[in-house]
Amino acid sequence: QFQLVESGGGLVQPGGSLRLSCAASGFTLDYYAIGWFRQAPGKEREAVLCISHSGGSTNYAGSVKDRFTISRDNDKNTIHLQMNVLKSEDTAVYFCAARALSCSDSRWGYHVWGQGTQVTVSS
Repeated sequence: QFQLVESGGGLVQPGGSLRLSCAASGFTLDYYAIGWFRQAPGKEREAVLCISHSGGSTNYAGSVKDRFTISRDNDKNTIHLQMNVLKSEDTAVYFCAARALSCSDSRWGYHVWGQGTQVTVSS
């Protein structure tokens, strides 16, 4: 069974950092792009960052530029999202999702989704 499990969310103060992880089971991430999406209360789910099967990354959310980075650890079949200088507007449920080979900012191209992890940025 193809499965993605996110971890690493929590409560952090503005300016702080968190590292989210997305672990795959039942399949290898070598041939998949992994996107991170987030959904704040009352808002649409939006694409944040994506990393292709070859390791190239794409930033879909201008607000996280120079603060968030995405990386892959193929040995551990895991994708990480490093979030620095967090702001209150980063508060959301963060999801990772898998898509064959290349990235897309459309959620409809991703066919395996994790359950989400809550990130709350508050003092």
